[in-house]
Amino acid sequence: QVQLVESGGGWVQPGGSLRLSCAASGFTFRTLFMRWYRQGPGKERELVATIGPNGDYTNYEGFVKGRFTISRDNSQNTVYLQMDRLKPEDTAMYYCHAPRLPDYWGQGTQVTVSS
Repeated sequence: QVQLVESGGGWVQPGGSLRLSCAASGFTFRTLFMRWYRQGPGKERELVATIGPNGDYTNYEGFVKGRFTISRDNSQNTVYLQMDRLKPEDTAMYYCHAPRLPDYWGQGTQVTVSS
């Protein structure tokens, strides 16, 4: 069955970096767009970044552009989110998602940015 397992979250000081990973299984990963979303405390879930099937297309929401980088390794069925220059407002649970598989979400990985 479809599984998405996020990891790599944690606590970091403002200005720091984290690299999130999402291991996918149960579907043909290399053929699908993948996205990272986040949901902060008391907020709606929001899109963060998108990557095309072979990695040549990427798109970022304005609030992370220039700070976050999405990438993927199709040989490992894994999508990554490199997060640099983190801000307290980046504190959220982060999820990966395949738009073509709308019913499937992982458990998320918590990112906390504070001093």
